[in-house]
Amino acid sequence: MYSKILVPLDGSPRAEAILPHVAALAQTCGAEVVLAQVIEPQPKVTTPGELMPALPVAVINELTAAAEAYLSCIKDSLGRQGLRVRTLVPYGPVVEQIIAVAEQEKVDLIAIASHGRGGLAQLFYGSVASALLQRADQPLLMVRSRDGR
Repeated sequence: MYSKILVPLDGSPRAEAILPHVAALAQTCGAEVVLAQVIEPQPKVTTPGELMPALPVAVINELTAAAEAYLSCIKDSLGRQGLRVRTLVPYGPVVEQIIAVAEQEKVDLIAIASHGRGGLAQLFYGSVASALLQRADQPLLMVRSRDGR
C-alpha cells in the first residue's frame, strides 16, 4: 500500500507523537521512512521594504548539524525496530520544503502530528498541518498530539 512515508519533524516531543503510528504502518507495509527537519529562514526587515536574511551561513550550518544529529537519533531508534530510514534537512519555508521533498522523493504518504492549535492561535501562528492538508497532493496521516504526549 505505502512504499515510502515522509515524516516531517520539528524537534519537539509533540511532533514525535506521530512516530509510533509511522513505525507500525511502515512495519506492516514494508515502507521506507524518510525523516525531514526543515531549517527555515527567518527574514527580518532592516529598513522599510528591505529584507535581509536573519540567519548567517554559520548559524545555518549549526542548525543543519543539530537537525542532522537529532534525526540520526530518531533514525537509529526506528532502525532498531527493523525499519529502513533515511534523513533529509532541507532549507527554506517549511510547508514549501515538505511539499518539495514529498514530490522529489515520490512519497506515498506524509505523516505528521498536528499541535492541535485552533482559533486565533492557528490564525496567528499558522499551521503546517493545516497548510499541508490544503496543498499537498499526497495522502496525509495526521495525529493530534497533546501536551506531554
